[in-house]
Amino acid sequence: MSEIRRTLHKHTGHFLEDFRPGQRFRHKGGKTVTEGLFCTFTEFAMSSNPLAKNARFARAYGYAGLVCPPGLTMLVCFSQTVEDISENARANLEYIDMRFGAPLYIGDTVEVETVVLNVRPSSSRPNLGIVHVQSTARKNIGASDEAVVMTWQRKVQVYKRDESAETQTGEVAPDAIECHPWIPAHDAAVDYKSLSHLSSPDGYFEDFEPGTRIEHSRGRTVTSEHIHLTAILDNTSQVHCNQFMIDCNPQQYVGGQLIVFGGIPFVLCLGLSCPDVGANALADVCYASGRHTAPLFAGDTVFAATEILGKHDHPDRPDLGLLDTRLLGHKFERAAGGTHEDAPPGWKKTRIFELDRQLAVKRRSHYA
Repeated sequence: MSEIRRTLHKHTGHFLEDFRPGQRFRHKGGKTVTEGLFCTFTEFAMSSNPLAKNARFARAYGYAGLVCPPGLTMLVCFSQTVEDISENARANLEYIDMRFGAPLYIGDTVEVETVVLNVRPSSSRPNLGIVHVQSTARKNIGASDEAVVMTWQRKVQVYKRDESAETQTGEVAPDAIECHPWIPAHDAAVDYKSLSHLSSPDGYFEDFEPGTRIEHSRGRTVTSEHIHLTAILDNTSQVHCNQFMIDCNPQQYVGGQLIVFGGIPFVLCLGLSCPDVGANALADVCYASGRHTAPLFAGDTVFAATEILGKHDHPDRPDLGLLDTRLLGHKFERAAGGTHEDAPPGWKKTRIFELDRQLAVKRRSHYA
């Protein structure tokens, strides 16, 4: 053994020049949904769908137990991709074609695989570029109930390790992934109406009218707890937890402070809208597109609104309808001379999130 002490400076995650179209990542670790994880995020996000709150209700509807709300499912699946895809990212730019499949229960184990679809350098910033990926999450691999939980694409703005390094550009087509919500069949023998008091009385399919905008009444302030919440999801992106890194080069990082993990405003907006829009949903079907439009920092308060874009008969289920919505998140910021009809003088309203969302919603005629 050499007497010379050896020091290794390890680098984690991938930089722009490390990606190439067609590259596949089978992400490390996986994640088992524990009761603690389920309770933490269901309560933090203020989810109100009784499928996630009341085991008697969920089983009566044909589920095996409490069902993870879509925001929690997204957090568990998405976070597994961070180390390989976005640990060295500046920003998560866009979500595309996010589709939900099998329900996720306490005790299920999720593993995720990602394929790189496209890589391109920035035309204006030589130290940045955009990586476009598709990720697919499966639960309980090798077991009888193995199933696709969700699949989605996203675009990420990623730093280069070396500005002079060549970017491996190109494009490949996404995988064809079968992913449709599993929803238990309507059972005429079940007395659903006796359970209807456990859900919102005015959030059935018949209650929604296209062209309506619903301003949800509640807000949720994000504190430094966001660091803990990000950590228990195994999200390792340093812009959410390493203030020293940001202080060393504040011009490189948005706002010069820790940015709240985008999954937090994502899940908060879903939860804040739940009593009015999602409490009588049996599934979120698809998020066609979504993006973060401004950063969120500790001390900011998240609010949400929903625009009803359209409604349709479900092609296979007369007891359900499909509701097309746009979920909008915002915060208020102090601004000299700022005015807004929703805020007192000296404040401005800032959009932070938007998501085109389709839900499968119960019809009152069959359930209440």
